[in-house]
Amino acid sequence: MAPLEIEKSDLQSIEKIVNGRTRIKKEIAKVIIGQEDVIDELLVALFCKGHCLFVGVPGLAKTLLVSTLADVLNLKFNRIQFTPDLMPADITGTDILETDHDTGKRFFKFIKGPIFSNILLADEINRTPPKTQAALLQAMQENKVTASGATYKLDPPFMVFATQNPIEQEGTYPLPEAQLDRFMFQINVEYPSREEEIEIVRTTTSAFKPCVSKVFSPEEIIHLQELVTRVPVADHVLDYAVRLVRASRPNDSEAPDFIKKWISWGAGPRASQYLILGGKARAILDGRYAATCSDVRKLAKSILQHRIITNFHAEAEGKTTLHIIDQLVDAIKE
Repeated sequence: MAPLEIEKSDLQSIEKIVNGRTRIKKEIAKVIIGQEDVIDELLVALFCKGHCLFVGVPGLAKTLLVSTLADVLNLKFNRIQFTPDLMPADITGTDILETDHDTGKRFFKFIKGPIFSNILLADEINRTPPKTQAALLQAMQENKVTASGATYKLDPPFMVFATQNPIEQEGTYPLPEAQLDRFMFQINVEYPSREEEIEIVRTTTSAFKPCVSKVFSPEEIIHLQELVTRVPVADHVLDYAVRLVRASRPNDSEAPDFIKKWISWGAGPRASQYLILGGKARAILDGRYAATCSDVRKLAKSILQHRIITNFHAEAEGKTTLHIIDQLVDAIKE
């Protein structure tokens, strides 16, 4: 589909999303210094209805970034501090026994938990046991919560942003592959540059308190999320994304030799879906009307790194998942 074939209303929406991206980044920059790449990927996930896993050492403003985004977008935000004693009902909600004062009859009333929000921050998600981690699975996949035999729909837009500390692994419960696969991106949050760190210390140790303005309403975000699915993708881009993901599987006939040597399990079909969906969102955030192979390549690391499992050969040779993805992107040609 050429730009001329795109509906006029969609063209206006694309212009709106490009201007909105600039305004969102400007408002976030009042609070968060640097982290440009992290914010860009966060916005791609937002318009794809994708969930994100942020991995970084403490103190890099991961929580502050997510709460600031919710504030700028006028979305309901809840934060859960994941701890070893957290129970599934602490996330989804629970039934409490109430009495009708007129009739004297007793009945159960469901009290909604913090998952009933637009943006849920699961802070240090790997500190809680798998039973509690699993309480997020249905919500992340279906935007629904089932409790005591009843199913409740979550108000759109709904996204889970989780944080994880890569250093301190004592007393943690690694996320199962099924749950990791539900996160669109794993975003690695790095240390700030020297200049950024000076600015962070200067602003956070002064009396100045930034005030952010609202950019989009929840209704506008839902409309723009629907717009992303209408962005056209050429067959060769679709083919490239699927070939890239299939080549990450060691038992696939097209997998390069280094994949067969270093990888135990490759990425599933959800990775292909997210590469295309993310490419569409990245395109319209840049003001372009179609996703390209370049968009797919740019998102490959964030989408594939938590879906690929390395073996002991890779570990023995010091090959990380990111090294292998770089080599894979170089090996698979358009």
